Amino acid sequence: MAALAMTATRNLRILELLAARLCHELSGPIGAVGNGVELLGENDPEFMRDALSLVQDSARRAAARLQFYRFSYGFSGDGATSGLAPFELAARYFEGTSIACDYAEEVRTLPFDRQKLGCNLLLVGAEALFGGGRLVLCTASAGLQLDMVGATALLTLEQAMALRLETPVSAVTSRTVQIYFAALLARARGWRLVGCLQSSLPSRPQRCLGASCDSPDLPPKQRPLLSVQGGHAAHNPVPKPFRYNAFRR
Repeated sequence: MAALAMTATRNLRILELLAARLCHELSGPIGAVGNGVELLGENDPEFMRDALSLVQDSARRAAARLQFYRFSYGFSGDGATSGLAPFELAARYFEGTSIACDYAEEVRTLPFDRQKLGCNLLLVGAEALFGGGRLVLCTASAGLQLDMVGATALLTLEQAMALRLETPVSAVTSRTVQIYFAALLARARGWRLVGCLQSSLPSRPQRCLGASCDSPDLPPKQRPLLSVQGGHAAHNPVPKPFRYNAFRR
């Protein structure tokens, strides 16, 4: 009974945070639709055209986000999806943003439950690349792989703990719930997530999981990586973008 209660508490906590995240994602474009509708009451024809354009663009963004989250959070894995394919949903989600998304051809042919995990990895990447950049979702030798390229493609200590599901449920926050949820999805399918980190700060050491990522003899965007696997950290001398891997145990 105690184990069931703990599981229920964890599930409720994660559901609350994911629901709050979804509301936050939709509040911007839906609020803009409301503002645009109010402006349609103006008598200036040019002003009204601008307001109508705002309403239409915001409605498209809200619909794109809702459809992408519906698949990423709501797809149960027991059949085909209705409507757009996952790669099309991803393209619409990132359209008009500062993030370029490359959803590789080989990923598009994977079972939808794996693509659901891939879409959740894209959400993790989008959260990290708040300053813009590029996401590449592709397949690796033993599973999925997400490469993040950008000045803010960093893995915090809290995110690293959530990636390994080491974070107590009570300590999961709005900043870590997406990567925690992605890790839960991976574990439910017998997979696990692995992250590699590259510092992009130009002039000062960056501490990551207790290891120094600073290397003065390398260019700023080619600092050594910190590879995180099963709780062990090791420097990787080959400069690469930040990378998530999901593979079978």
